[in-house]
Amino acid sequence: MAGLFNKIMRFAKSPEGRRAINQAKRYAKDPHTRKQAKDAFDRLRGKKGHGKSY
Repeated sequence: MAGLFNKIMRFAKSPEGRRAINQAKRYAKDPHTRKQAKDAFDRLRGKKGHGKSY
C-alpha cells in the first residue's frame, strides 16, 4: 500500500494533480454539484431518492 500512497502523493504535488485538487474544491463549493454528489451517494447506499425520479 505504501507504493500506492506514494503515487497518489506524487500526483497531488504535480501540476496536473494541483489542477484536479483545485477543480474538486471548486465543485465542492457549488451547492448544485454538492446536491448531485449527495444524491448519487444516497443511491449507492440504497437510500430512497431525494429529488427527481427518472
